[in-house]
Amino acid sequence: MAENLIDEIKRRQLELLRHQRLYHADDAPEISDETYDQLARELEGLEARLEPTHPLKRQSPLGKVGSNPRSGFATVAHERPMLSLANIAGQASVNQFGERLASQLELKGSQAQGLRYAVDLKFDGLALSLRYRAGRLVMAATRGDGTLGEDVTANVEAARIVPLQVNENNSLGNEFEVRGEVFMARSDFKQLNADQQARGEKTFANPRNAAAGTMRQLDSSIAALRPLRFFAYALLGGSPGTAQQLSTHSQQLDALKRAGFPVCDIRCAEASIDQVIAFIDRAETARSDLDFDIDGVVVKLESLTLQEQLGYLARTPRFAVAYKWPSEQAMTRLVAIECQVGRTGAVTPVARLEPVRVGGVLVTNATLHNEGEIARKDLWLGDTVWVRRAGDVIPEVVAAVPELRPKDAQRFVMPRHCPVCKGVLERPAEEAVWRCVSGFSCSAQRVQALLHFAHRRAMNIEGLGDRLAEQLVERGMVRHLADLYKLTEVDLLKVDRMGLKLARKLLDEIANSRTAGLARFIFGLGIRHVGEKTAKDLALFFGSFDALRKASLEQLTQAPDVGPVVAQSILGFLSTPALLAELDLLLECVNLQNSASQQAEGVAVNGPPSLFFGKTVVLTGELQSYSREQAQAIIESLGGRVTGSVSKRTDFVLAGQNAGSKLDKANSLGVTVIDEESFLGALKPTERDNELFNKL
Repeated sequence: MAENLIDEIKRRQLELLRHQRLYHADDAPEISDETYDQLARELEGLEARLEPTHPLKRQSPLGKVGSNPRSGFATVAHERPMLSLANIAGQASVNQFGERLASQLELKGSQAQGLRYAVDLKFDGLALSLRYRAGRLVMAATRGDGTLGEDVTANVEAARIVPLQVNENNSLGNEFEVRGEVFMARSDFKQLNADQQARGEKTFANPRNAAAGTMRQLDSSIAALRPLRFFAYALLGGSPGTAQQLSTHSQQLDALKRAGFPVCDIRCAEASIDQVIAFIDRAETARSDLDFDIDGVVVKLESLTLQEQLGYLARTPRFAVAYKWPSEQAMTRLVAIECQVGRTGAVTPVARLEPVRVGGVLVTNATLHNEGEIARKDLWLGDTVWVRRAGDVIPEVVAAVPELRPKDAQRFVMPRHCPVCKGVLERPAEEAVWRCVSGFSCSAQRVQALLHFAHRRAMNIEGLGDRLAEQLVERGMVRHLADLYKLTEVDLLKVDRMGLKLARKLLDEIANSRTAGLARFIFGLGIRHVGEKTAKDLALFFGSFDALRKASLEQLTQAPDVGPVVAQSILGFLSTPALLAELDLLLECVNLQNSASQQAEGVAVNGPPSLFFGKTVVLTGELQSYSREQAQAIIESLGGRVTGSVSKRTDFVLAGQNAGSKLDKANSLGVTVIDEESFLGALKPTERDNELFNKL
């Protein structure tokens, strides 16, 4: 294998992982969905040149779906994974999709031409899974990471957007699952923003953000007051003799509509490939006239039998694709380029634009990513540029129009000193980003570091928002993270809009954060390349912060999913004198709850790991000793991974009473099945301690 191919794949994997982290963990994506999809396709092509068993394939980021569920909501394991769809674009790709399915089904000639498809609009909202038993809604969950979602049942019930009870005479059965999209109509969104503005409250950027944000509120009364809507787009499960009689996707949607579920009438059933293409063209033309946002259409085989026959890839079904349209674009003028400093010191150029409406949203700023991107696009100050709402949400400068370049246009020169602290900027040879190396002495980095430290998935200090963090830094109240724990009521009352009640509440939050889990603390430090999952892996592997800070580069790379780049970043952080001084001050203020022992976390100190360490486990049926959520927590604490479906890659199926089809599939595939007694016997007393589940 050529060495340069390996190096290129490693570079591309790191790049894709970075963008996944920015999108899912940091809520700060830098590129459009289209650009991300292109990067993913390019990496997929490179990885295809590797041997099937090559280690780089196993660590590929291409298999990841969605994001981890948010804290604050109970976690729900999906009965079947909520996968993503492969994207296509252009008429030729539709024909290729049909040809590929015919080939996989070994159909030729008239049989291939006889394949029929269902075409539905691709709604731009938040995907939901709704479970019904005895005709009643018992669970509503978001997609989450595709395997685990957030329990938003209370919000769905409050919003009254789906039937809470389905008539017994329905054709769906007594136990079934409905999947669909919660969204907000454009007209409702416009009125909601007008009402918010009239009350002096925050307005929303777009209907999708408004709908998704509402559904993820912990206070369900908010969902009851806002104008949410829902379209069902899939039916899963069903009792024998009912839903199983439905043989096509369109029949399922018709049955859902008869049962009272909202189903979009703009769709195409039993379509040939030519009819699919014609529908796509009509939908794109009508897109701007709809009262709800769509970003494409979903094309899938009509026959449920053929869908089952084709099956699934790791993260997408074989029988369905998403046809996506280009993002809307508009022309405007590039007025200026300003540089912003992020938490890790990354200096990002931002375009200041003459205001322009793109996709119904007024755009004044757009990301330019880095100096190399500006050069690649040949952007000059004063240029007329094309602006796209990347992914229909994030503004992005696509290209300049050189023909319209004014005579007084100027090239952009990247500064060599930090625009905030005036410290020196450096750019490592292998990177495209300039960074301020002043660390915590740079006030911009200090603000971002403080916000990250207080993040709900880190030290979870509720009430410490952007403006407050800025004031604490600007007023000199917080020069080090440890200063947060020295704040008093007198200090906080000097801050704008801070009353006694809010000050005391914030101080309580800060006091509560003094006792924190090791993984949260590691994540909160903001070490470059160390996201929430890596922080958990490090906490489980090393067991204490003292062990982590003493670890060598070789020891760091032995931790799960920690490669040389991440290990070097950790080592660099923990060996920088200024940061070590910060850590020492901080560790005097907090009481870290280290892992009870490495063995209790599934990592043996002087022996083999637990039965479940590094294994993939599927749960089915009802356990008597623990709830399913508790059993999942045990397995994950022992280093295992719980998934929602059985495959050849499943190591164990834990089967309780009334186990269903998952048990049958495990037996057919030869997967090891363990009962509850065997499960309990594999646990140590500390792992069976009820204290682990007080919050479940």
